[in-house]
Amino acid sequence: MTNKASNYEYKTLAFVAISLIAVELINILTGRWLNQFSLIPRELGHLPYMFTSPFLHATFAHFSSNFIPLLVFTFLLMQFSFKRYVHVTFWLFIIIGLLVWIFAREARHVGASGIIYGYFGYLLFAGILSKKIGLIFISLAVGFFYGGMVFGVLPSGPFVSWESHFFGFIAGLGLAWAYRKRQM
Repeated sequence: MTNKASNYEYKTLAFVAISLIAVELINILTGRWLNQFSLIPRELGHLPYMFTSPFLHATFAHFSSNFIPLLVFTFLLMQFSFKRYVHVTFWLFIIIGLLVWIFAREARHVGASGIIYGYFGYLLFAGILSKKIGLIFISLAVGFFYGGMVFGVLPSGPFVSWESHFFGFIAGLGLAWAYRKRQM
């Protein structure tokens, strides 16, 4: 990894962290006013909010539970390449957003967990498919330390968007397969 790549990684991590914190602070100070920009399935006016809903959270505890895993998985995904990180992230927003909008139950879907589950699925599978020792190690470490996340794709509670988790995980696995032979 070159210093130039490291700069992209650290700047991106800082940008993601600062953006999430800023949005959460504004949301807290406005009584969760920003949550009106959440994804509501099959409401055409809410379809564009597939790009905003991952930045919004229902409570501070919800935000807190997503913050560290998102940063960890962001960093790990950038080990594949910065360009790969950008591509995978873009497609996760699109795929998860569309699938939740089409198939999820009627509710406000907010939170970064769909993206986190997408990264989780990607990281579990992509390292093994790469046949590169360092990336295989990332897959194994993610499986070992975060493997329990797989149960989050099942329906659990009325206020948990398990659909985002499920579609994120499946999209991550699919993107790992789709990008398995691409050099980036």
